[in-house]
Amino acid sequence: MSIEIPVLVAGGGPVGLAVALDLQARGIRVLLVERNPTTTHHPKLDVTNCRSMEYFRRLGFADQLRDVAVPRENGMDVVWITRLNEWELARFHYPDFHAASVHIQECNDGSQPLEPQMRLSQVVLEPELARMLKESSLADIRFGWELTSCCQHENGVSAIIREVSTGIEEEISCQLLAGCDGAGSVTRDQLSFKWGGKHNVARVYMVHFKSEFHELLQKYGIAWHYQSPVGGTLVAQNDLDTWTLHVPVRRSVDVDSIDPVALVYESLGCEFPLEILQANLWRPHLVVADGYGRDRIWMAGDAVHQFIPTGGYGMNTGIGDAGDLAWKYAAVLEGWGGELLLQSIEAERRPVALLNCRTAEENNIVRNELARAYDPVMHEDSDDGMKARQRYGRLILELGNAENESLGIELGYRYYKSPIICYESDEPEWDVLRYIPSTWPGVRAPHVFLEDGRAIFDLFGRGFTLLRFADVDASALTEAADTRKVPLELVDIRDQNAARIYERAMVLVRPDQHVAWRANIAPSDALAVIDRVRGA
Repeated sequence: MSIEIPVLVAGGGPVGLAVALDLQARGIRVLLVERNPTTTHHPKLDVTNCRSMEYFRRLGFADQLRDVAVPRENGMDVVWITRLNEWELARFHYPDFHAASVHIQECNDGSQPLEPQMRLSQVVLEPELARMLKESSLADIRFGWELTSCCQHENGVSAIIREVSTGIEEEISCQLLAGCDGAGSVTRDQLSFKWGGKHNVARVYMVHFKSEFHELLQKYGIAWHYQSPVGGTLVAQNDLDTWTLHVPVRRSVDVDSIDPVALVYESLGCEFPLEILQANLWRPHLVVADGYGRDRIWMAGDAVHQFIPTGGYGMNTGIGDAGDLAWKYAAVLEGWGGELLLQSIEAERRPVALLNCRTAEENNIVRNELARAYDPVMHEDSDDGMKARQRYGRLILELGNAENESLGIELGYRYYKSPIICYESDEPEWDVLRYIPSTWPGVRAPHVFLEDGRAIFDLFGRGFTLLRFADVDASALTEAADTRKVPLELVDIRDQNAARIYERAMVLVRPDQHVAWRANIAPSDALAVIDRVRGA
């Protein structure tokens, strides 16, 4: 006997959990299966960027995540050192949550995110998302179960899931399947999509450990990353007792011969008390799948893209995928989503993945350039050593830290080839580092605080939101939406600053906070506009 469910989500990492949380928030029942018996024990991600935090705020739990993250008053500095027990070479200062929030309030010109980024290990993030999903009456979450096969037909998808520990199988009948099942995706294999790009672009040995030896580990104060040209990158996971060291390993090195404790001591510069939690080799990739799905099966996250973590684009790109996929699945299930809506998932998200893949590679090139410039003399306590350190520090600052400063990548991506956007040909300026606010259709709507203190994002509804900044007639659009049963909320705003930033008298914002259409007067064919944005 098969189980019937509107949506089956394969994969219970942060992306699959986000898809399921978003769907249930829209009243859609979901079944989520994850082959591992629990959430991850691997640290993986250590930053949730500002765009992902805006997404979590829309779902209503940004503050809950911050409560379990690194304390809000802790900063996010990236410090370059020779070794942790030696000399500081350069420092990139990034503010804590409170200082970042003040800056966002004071710089109310649309150029800032609504939410600052957050330091939170995936080891902590996943259990918190899973806990919230388990509280929903609309979600069935099964750890220790995996998707083994899936097959589409005219009215839905038939899938087989298996309990890993017992081999027991169950048949699932669903209307839509979301493949969030990671790098080894069964969903991707079933759809016969292939990877494009570069595999195994590096060999990195990770040591995840506990220690409260702050005399060494916080010698340069509380920071996020401590980076060394010879010792790799030390990530402060919670600024208390949990740390992760990533050290590049030459291809000639036999990883089975590596003693993780000795590697930590050598990389950081001295011996100290520690407890190894996990140690292993990992190989990052720069790949994007040649397809994101078809018909009733679509994918998100590592199932369709994998990046070297120079920039933290991996999971954060996946969270963007989740926000795009979830509202479109809900629209189809609710009956107002057109035949092009699901096809737009690939049209919109794959170019973003390709861009982020290229940017991660460019960031890694900077790391490689610094590795080539390494001079062992900098470890000497001498005039020559001091001069070598000064030269290297200047080079670090000259090359910059784009991997942690690319606000344009995080907020500025736009869906310029989408079939469900009312396209305008005069594409505005775009910059990798700097986010340039615009309401050009396809971009993320700009954040702005209104005169009464409210964030404009908090006025957006679950469906489409028509923002009206002047006394123009919006009845044609609202009536067209009602005719097509598209959820649309009209929000009147009379705020000069917001009106200037939003550029038009009327701006139609999608459920994922991207602009779908804009104009100063009502469209001549309002039904055509509504049909376009709903994918008809």
